[in-house]
Amino acid sequence: MHPDNALVTFEYEGSRAVARISGSSFPRVNHASGQDRRYGHLTARLRQRGLECTVEYGLSDYIVHAELPDGSSLIISPPQELPSEHPDSPESWTVTRHRSAEPAVHEVIYDSDPDGPHAQYGGSVPHLLAAIDARLDRLGVPARAGQKRSAGEQAAGAVLYRAGFVPAVAFGGEHYYRLPSALTDPAEQQLMVTRAFSMLQAEGFHLAADPALLVPSYRLGRSHEVSLGDRLGRLAESVLGATHTSEVVASLSALTAPGDGVLRRVVEVLDTTADWGEGLGDTADHRYADRLRLIAANLDSYAIELRAIRDDLADRHTTHPDKAGAQASRTAPSVSASPRISAALAPSPSLGQRTVPIRPPTDPSARTAPPSTRPSPAPGR
Repeated sequence: MHPDNALVTFEYEGSRAVARISGSSFPRVNHASGQDRRYGHLTARLRQRGLECTVEYGLSDYIVHAELPDGSSLIISPPQELPSEHPDSPESWTVTRHRSAEPAVHEVIYDSDPDGPHAQYGGSVPHLLAAIDARLDRLGVPARAGQKRSAGEQAAGAVLYRAGFVPAVAFGGEHYYRLPSALTDPAEQQLMVTRAFSMLQAEGFHLAADPALLVPSYRLGRSHEVSLGDRLGRLAESVLGATHTSEVVASLSALTAPGDGVLRRVVEVLDTTADWGEGLGDTADHRYADRLRLIAANLDSYAIELRAIRDDLADRHTTHPDKAGAQASRTAPSVSASPRISAALAPSPSLGQRTVPIRPPTDPSARTAPPSTRPSPAPGR
């Protein structure tokens, strides 16, 4: 679960949906209201710059209020005169700066109302945030600390990646995730966004989304699938806590087993993908297929070398000298897999479930399953 780590915002950019991940320099408030969460993608960015901000009620809707170092206040407001048709995704934004003390200030920083100078951007949050950041820079507000992505941001990106999104970098260096270029059907876009939203929600992330992007009655499934990467990560945890070579051998065996080890299965995926992709017909597809087969061959060769290392460790059958004290308090090592390794290799609770129905091929001659075996370009396969 990553409830404290990152906020993911889904929104339209033109006619395409994108997802942006905000870091977690804002504190979690257990008693936060729905309105606080509604504007979390705005307050998070302001707090990352060291500003204190609150969500308050304006004339007819909630607004974001931030105190600036010079004694003035920043107010970010959706339309106030008339109720919005989409309260969770306003059609426009107004940003003003006020100070009642002398010298008094009343400045309009951003106005995307239909008759405003930024009307072409409508309810776009990225353009709103860019304008705010530019003005804060000129006012001397400390910049957002440049740092590597937090663990929460990386975890959110991994979920988006598994959901089918493509990593992208905007002009200016901003990282975000987009839908595949050829995915233009609105209903398909909506389904992919909703699935990603549901996967992130199951992981406990903070989320904000344009309601028009989501399928109202969508259900991810009875049990959210734990990623294969996360399950394999438990093998690394097992090695980290190991005191005896037999425990490390158990983890390596899961990777290197000749018939059904993880590396063997990865090679099969690469080879099968090469066969499948080659049938797409473009010149580039044949090059990709050749590259995939070369990578598979190299990986298979490495698997042979790793098996030799695993066998050497198995023959040594000894306690790690730096962890002898820990071993003394434990029972004799077992050659069978530990519960953690068994859990890592166990099928996912949702294995076999399909979130999105897959239509069978209409061409009766289409290949429905990969061949069980195929010639191998590398030894030992």
